[in-house]
Amino acid sequence: MTAFWTEADYDDHELVQLVRDSKSGLTAIIALHSTHLGPGAGGTRFWHYAEPKAAMRDALRLSRGMSYKNAMAGLPMGGGKAVILADADRTKTPEMLAAFGNAVESLGGKYVTAEDVGISEADMVAVSQHTQYVSGLPVAEGEAGGDPGPFTAMGIYHGIKAAVHHKLGKPGVSGVHIAIQGTGSVGGGVARLLAKDGAKLILSDIQEDRAAALASELDAKSVAPDAIMSTACDVFSPNALGAILDEEGIARLDCAIVAGGANNQLARAKHGALLAERGILYAPDYVINAGGIISVTLEFLCRQHGDPCDINEVRKRIALIPGRLEEIWQESERTGISSDVVADRMAQKLIGR
Repeated sequence: MTAFWTEADYDDHELVQLVRDSKSGLTAIIALHSTHLGPGAGGTRFWHYAEPKAAMRDALRLSRGMSYKNAMAGLPMGGGKAVILADADRTKTPEMLAAFGNAVESLGGKYVTAEDVGISEADMVAVSQHTQYVSGLPVAEGEAGGDPGPFTAMGIYHGIKAAVHHKLGKPGVSGVHIAIQGTGSVGGGVARLLAKDGAKLILSDIQEDRAAALASELDAKSVAPDAIMSTACDVFSPNALGAILDEEGIARLDCAIVAGGANNQLARAKHGALLAERGILYAPDYVINAGGIISVTLEFLCRQHGDPCDINEVRKRIALIPGRLEEIWQESERTGISSDVVADRMAQKLIGR
């Protein structure tokens, strides 16, 4: 693994730590981008990487995104992220999760973790046996917390409606054609919410049977994974892995809006300008997908004070996402600067950079 400070995605991160526990087989990276507003908060990703360099890239990019996401959501948290490097069989053991929990605890509260791709609520319960700095744990009915996926989906749903109103001038999504890439916890939740409002959905997932089953449930269509980005639609909603919006990906788009929950959708900073040049309205990912971190942050803060966390407070904060997006889009149109750069500058100011 090359020195992380030479990586293109290194952005003056405060801490980048390699965690290795040979007994359990754990190899992980914990990255803290900024603790200007509070402890670095962000989920743990469990993923098989073809090469370690890709894991480092993910940790650096995702932790920076969490700094921006938490700042723009008005949360008293900085940005952090962890990635656990899974083997090809995605072997995950209690011993591995215990070693990871011990590593988080050793940071003394500088990093607060939760679920991300490949990590479940049950995994977080296992991690919580070894550290107090964890969220996304099971909660009583009516309380905030637990699996952040549904709350992330809720924010994206509100954001898509805001984008449709801003770009297409429509008050709702009834009859609007929306192509959703990824039908897991987040993308599937977004699809169900949009279907209730009468949206015309086209679904795709690398697990094609999962997309087909959801399409049948929602009276939608499903297409092959390699076809979703070129599908003619009003809104393209990426809800799988990131870095899909590069020159080739953007050239394939046949939509008016890109609005989805995948982290780091733009392969590089320059690609936001390419979307703008094509007249495609872009909802910066870390603004529209903040619902999950809003939920787990409030859960963590309430637990610290021994108080139950009102789910209505979470919903109230998620409902502010469209207003933040509208502010970004208006500033983008006023200045001619792409929406991703406008959002980045707002976030950087909030974290003192």
